[in-house]
Amino acid sequence: MPDVQALVNEFIIKLKRRKVEGSHATARYTADLLRSVISQHRVPHANQATSLLEAVKSVGELLIAANPVELAVGNIVRRVLHIIREEDLSLATTSIGGLSLSDGSDDEDDVERDDRSMLSAAAVAAASRSTLRAPSLHTLLEDIPDATGLHGTSSSGGDSEGKSKSADKNPKSRKLKHDVIEAINELIEDIDTCHEQIAEQAVEHIHQNEVILTLGRSRTVMEFLCAAKEKRRSFRVFVAEGAPRYQGHVLAKELVAKGLQTTVITDSAVFAMISRVNMVIVGAHAIMANGGVVAPVGLNMVALAAQRHAVPFVVVAGSHKLCPLYPHNPEVLLNDLKSPSELLDFGEFSDCLDFGSGSGVPLLHVVNPSFDYVPPKLVSLFITDTGGHNPSYMYRLIADYYSADDIVVQRRSAYAQ
Repeated sequence: MPDVQALVNEFIIKLKRRKVEGSHATARYTADLLRSVISQHRVPHANQATSLLEAVKSVGELLIAANPVELAVGNIVRRVLHIIREEDLSLATTSIGGLSLSDGSDDEDDVERDDRSMLSAAAVAAASRSTLRAPSLHTLLEDIPDATGLHGTSSSGGDSEGKSKSADKNPKSRKLKHDVIEAINELIEDIDTCHEQIAEQAVEHIHQNEVILTLGRSRTVMEFLCAAKEKRRSFRVFVAEGAPRYQGHVLAKELVAKGLQTTVITDSAVFAMISRVNMVIVGAHAIMANGGVVAPVGLNMVALAAQRHAVPFVVVAGSHKLCPLYPHNPEVLLNDLKSPSELLDFGEFSDCLDFGSGSGVPLLHVVNPSFDYVPPKLVSLFITDTGGHNPSYMYRLIADYYSADDIVVQRRSAYAQ
């Protein structure tokens, strides 16, 4: 097995040097790393959950501090902390149900009461586990208590020996670490398949002969539009080029290769073209707890133009981009400045960089931000891998994915720094 500390240091260096960028890549890398940390962590017999929580927190604080702009790193750290808490609660609740079953009397009323106690305990455990995963038929069947086995055990002679054997089959015998790793595997699978799950909803939102506008390049947007094309929907796409990195040119080539009618426009032409558009569909770097969006630079301008012409502004993003923090939190870094060379060539403008009047202050400043902040009032709809949601519903998703205790811990660590 590889050395965990070496893996952690390697990822920290990649985050600091911007070798790993983007919400999807950083989220996937973070989940893999935390899975390795948990798998190689020696869990004591007592306070297993506390030991795992401390191990994840110690690594998570280092990862978050390495590059605060990549909010997906903190999202996955908090998701894993939530998984540990929920799996520990699930095992504890199931264990309590098993004890109530093994300690029951031979009386039929007591047996029925014990059965109901076991079923209710299993139901609580299933409810707590369901918040960790997207709903599916597999998870629903997996969490249904075996009522037949319970009644059969209780009615077969009613002796304590039979009940003890039933208690031995209780899920309490499972290891916490094993359950946490299995849940993290499901989280990684959700991250890997989020684009496909979002694209499956395209046919519900894109209709015949519509005009869609987007800015820059987003893999989620690209697969969303291509999925609608595969359903034989005929529509046009306006792609704003997304200066100064011009990722819109890359997206335009990909859409044309898929057979979509595509028109490339400059960023400054968005307001002039928005009146012809039926819907704006864009990606996001992060979705904040208030429903605001940290998105590639230029999207706030697009959102204002869409609001002015009453055009729906739709954001497509995986649930790993949902951040439980608010924009005003001190640990949230909403922007990152890129190299000025993307805007100006140093050789051509070197004379403008001379210091004037001997004051030591350069005459020319070049600012190249990476992101915009789009307030929730400008967003019409979020489309995630769990379905479509209004901006006001973000708080409910946060309650499903994160624990309040973990958010408070991260805030305290930020204030301490």
